[in-house]
Amino acid sequence: MATQPDQTIPMLLNRETLLDQARARARLDDFGDPWFLEPMDRFIAASNSEGRLTPAGQASTTEVIVKGLVSRLRMVEDIKRHPEILDEKLEVAGIILGLPRTGSTIFQRLLASAPGMTGLRWYEAQNFAPFPGEERGNPVERRAYAQTMIDGWLQLAPELASIHPLEPDAPDEEILVLGQMFVSTMVEGMNFVPSFTRWLNGYDQSRGHEDLKTILRYLQWQDPSRRRAKWILKSPSNLPYAEVAAKAFPDALLIMTHRDPLQTVPSYVSMQAALYKLSATLTDKEVGEFWFPRLVEWMRMFEGARERIGEHRFIDIDYREVGKEPMAQAERVLSRVGIPVDNRLEAVLTEFLVGNKREQRPMHDYSLERFGLDEEAIKREFAAYRERYII
Repeated sequence: MATQPDQTIPMLLNRETLLDQARARARLDDFGDPWFLEPMDRFIAASNSEGRLTPAGQASTTEVIVKGLVSRLRMVEDIKRHPEILDEKLEVAGIILGLPRTGSTIFQRLLASAPGMTGLRWYEAQNFAPFPGEERGNPVERRAYAQTMIDGWLQLAPELASIHPLEPDAPDEEILVLGQMFVSTMVEGMNFVPSFTRWLNGYDQSRGHEDLKTILRYLQWQDPSRRRAKWILKSPSNLPYAEVAAKAFPDALLIMTHRDPLQTVPSYVSMQAALYKLSATLTDKEVGEFWFPRLVEWMRMFEGARERIGEHRFIDIDYREVGKEPMAQAERVLSRVGIPVDNRLEAVLTEFLVGNKREQRPMHDYSLERFGLDEEAIKREFAAYRERYII
């Protein structure tokens, strides 16, 4: 009798297999510039050697990679057929950066709700190319795909509902797109790959941002109502890799959100524990041991970058002030990027705030002790940051 394979041991990821799966699904074979293969190979090697993927995690990681490659194939084909896509005028007016869990999600969505503003929607980040036969401007199947993903995540990790609001049409982070090219903190956020993280710190990520510009133009072309809108981007990657984003979008205002690391560090580590639970086997202490020093490293990388970029590019937004006066903080930013502050704007922002109150979601419960974190260590490592922005 033939021996059945052990279903508890996930198969290793393989570059050529993944590329072939994407070609078969898309029925296309031109990926355009193959620059992404180097970071892809680095990720695959790290994931196979240290990712601790469960069988379900191997399947979900495969799907993330394949659907990203399929979107790339479809976009390259669409650009061949519609070269005017590359003529779309793109205006990225603002880029939100800061430590994770500083209120950046709700602030991005508040800004993107303003007349004349737009953001990358969650369903678009999952599949930035239209599905075959999709009616232009009516991405029903892509929205359904995104909702199915969200439902699956919440079934495996219900605590995500209290940590990050997941909605197919809501603006979200461009790392979800850049991660499909293996150049963003999404890679380390969804998979435990410390060696890849160390490699990425020294890699030139600018080609990912050049492709991001093309993708944003592609999304504008799909939805012509965005053509005169200003984009607002947001990503944790923009903290450690601030200069990459600043150089890619030299006219964008850099919006730095601030909150005490005594709250942000355990909150983010808790989020990472929930995300890792979707695909890997790590203890809470192991998640804390990786992410606390990683967040410290992000801040160290940013501190020098802010000086080199120049203070004139930045505006600072305090989490506490957003809680007290969200309209005033939003209007500070919008006036800087050329959006008129008038009665219409105030009405739209008010409507958004009414429908997006924090108490409409479950409370996020987290603690230092659960992840082996120490309050005095956080105070010590973030002393300069807390002195400048918090205390």
